[in-house]
Amino acid sequence: MLNQSMLDQIDTSTDQLQAEIDSAVSAIENIILGKTHQIRLAVCCLLARGHCLIEDLPGVGKTTLSQTIAHVFGLAFSRIQFTSDLLPADILGVSIFDPKNQVFNFHPGPIFAHFVLADEINRATPKTQSALLEAMEERQITVEGTTRKLKEPFFVIGTQNPLDQSGTFPLPESQLDRFMMKVKLGYPDADAERALLAGGNPRDRMHAITAIIDIDRFLEIQQKVDSVHCSPPLLHYVQDLIQATRDPGLFVYGISPRAGLAVVQASKAWALMNGRVHVEPGDVKAVFPSVSGHRLTPADQRSKSTEELIETLLDSVPIS
Repeated sequence: MLNQSMLDQIDTSTDQLQAEIDSAVSAIENIILGKTHQIRLAVCCLLARGHCLIEDLPGVGKTTLSQTIAHVFGLAFSRIQFTSDLLPADILGVSIFDPKNQVFNFHPGPIFAHFVLADEINRATPKTQSALLEAMEERQITVEGTTRKLKEPFFVIGTQNPLDQSGTFPLPESQLDRFMMKVKLGYPDADAERALLAGGNPRDRMHAITAIIDIDRFLEIQQKVDSVHCSPPLLHYVQDLIQATRDPGLFVYGISPRAGLAVVQASKAWALMNGRVHVEPGDVKAVFPSVSGHRLTPADQRSKSTEELIETLLDSVPIS
């Protein structure tokens, strides 16, 4: 049983951690203006060891957000520009023959980084997109029969343009399911856009940022996410939400058990970001739309959108 002194130490540690995360979020907000909720969702995904998909029109800050997050957390950054002629070897790496030593030497691809930006991922062919599957799920790649572990932490942000834009390929369900969250940035509001126009190029400010949280501390925070408590009633609530998505009258397919695990892990990260070591229903509601939205397709696409159906579901499923 925890005594009062131990509880006070936990509270102090949690408050300090929250302050560090808030400082990191504030640094990102100075570059990406007017998008506090989306930034916090992306950071939550990162702390929960998930991968994040950002979908929106070109020019709204998807790539800048990704690079800024890597800067703030001091992570080794690698950018892969996805195009229609990109090959899996361009991502994973390739073995090249060394005639002097008569051996093949493996030259690692850009996937070998802490933070990988898969920029405009849906402009590559499905074959090339699938090169990321093993890396995102198992934190390793297999090339020419040899399995190589990736660095820890390992995080992928994929950016994609809307599918009605030319030159895009839809991401297959197996690829979408590897992304813990999907976030949409959207246009900035009037005040944020005015500040953006007056402040000059945000990339110049981004490159001036120094790491707020170093990599060792970042790994500690990820471990603390695992220790956040999720009570049986909260797990029951998450399970009820999952079951509700499997109603054939609402969605074509419900979310998978893997998505359910993602909801729990993201809820823990959201709770920790808000200074708590236990999950509350509000944490689940905060992350559920971003975790489930890209995994669900309305059964009747002529009625409500996926977002509207999820909001209705969150309002209708009771909290145990």
